[in-house]
Amino acid sequence: MSRGGAEHLLEHGEYTAVATEVGGGLRQVRHGRRDLVRPYAADEVRPRFRGSVLLPWPNRVADGRYRSGGEEHQLALTEPERGNALHGLICWVRFEVVERGRSSITLAHRLVPQQGYPFDLDMRVRHALADDGLTTTVTTRNVGAANAPYGVAPHPYLVAGAGPVDGWTLRLPVAEVLEVTPDRLLPLDRSPVAGTDRDFRTARLIAGTELDHAFTGVSADHDGRARVVLHDETGVGVVCTWDPAVLPWLQVHTGDLPLEPDNHRRGLAVEPMTCPPDAFNSGEDLVVLAPGEEHVAAWTIGAYAG
Repeated sequence: MSRGGAEHLLEHGEYTAVATEVGGGLRQVRHGRRDLVRPYAADEVRPRFRGSVLLPWPNRVADGRYRSGGEEHQLALTEPERGNALHGLICWVRFEVVERGRSSITLAHRLVPQQGYPFDLDMRVRHALADDGLTTTVTTRNVGAANAPYGVAPHPYLVAGAGPVDGWTLRLPVAEVLEVTPDRLLPLDRSPVAGTDRDFRTARLIAGTELDHAFTGVSADHDGRARVVLHDETGVGVVCTWDPAVLPWLQVHTGDLPLEPDNHRRGLAVEPMTCPPDAFNSGEDLVVLAPGEEHVAAWTIGAYAG
C-alpha cells in the first residue's frame, strides 16, 4: 500500500492511470511511456495537491469565514501564511471503492458535517479511461437538511515533455483574468487578457511568463468543449477538455517555486472550476445545493499530437 492508501491501476489502449484511496485523486496519467500529468512516487506524501479533487470549494476562502443560511461559519486556515482556507475538505480523506473495472473506478466518500462546514454531502469520483484519455466525473448530492454552498475543481499539473514549462507552447481559450492581491491572492476585479502577457488565446511559448490566476470568459470549440492545449517543440503534449457551462472558470499556475529547484516550473496547473476564488463570500457562480439536489462536473485529460 502506498502512502496515499490503496492504489488502483487503470488501463485502456496506450493509456494508464493510477487512482488513489486518499482524496480519490490521481497519482499518474500516462500515454505510452509519456506522462501527461506530473506524477509522484507511491511512497511519497502527495506534494502540493497534485492530482487532487478540490471540494466543496476550489481555491481560497478569505479568512476562512463566510455566511450561509443567515449564519457565520469559520473554516480552519489551511493556508496560514495567507490567512485563507484552501482547496476544500477532501484532499486527505479516504475514499472507498464502489465500482471497479479494468479501465474505470468509482470512489465514494460521505463528508462529515463539521465546524466551518456543517453540511452533509455524499460524493462519488469516477475515473474512466477511453480512447480520448482519462475522464473524471464528480457527482455530489446534498443528503442533509440545509442548503449547502458548493464548488469543485481538479488540480492536475500538466506536462508536455521535459521541463521547465518555459519551452512549452500553451493555448488558453479565455478572455478575462481575475486580478488578485499580491500578498494573499484574493480577488479584485476582472480585466481583459488582450494586450497582456496573460493572453494565450493564440498558442505561444510560456517563456518566462508567471501565472497564478483565475480566468473566465471561456470559449468552447464547435463541439461545446473548452480545450487547454500544452505541447513541446515537436507538437506533442497534453490537452484538457471540459464543458464551460458547468466549469466557467479556469485557474492556471506555472508552478513558480524558486525555493524548490526540483519542482520549480516543472508542471502547469490547469484547474477548470465551477466558481472563482472566494466564491463563498462573493457568491459569484457559487453552486448552492438544496437538500436532495445533485451536481455533476467532469473533465478529460488526453494525449495531444498536433
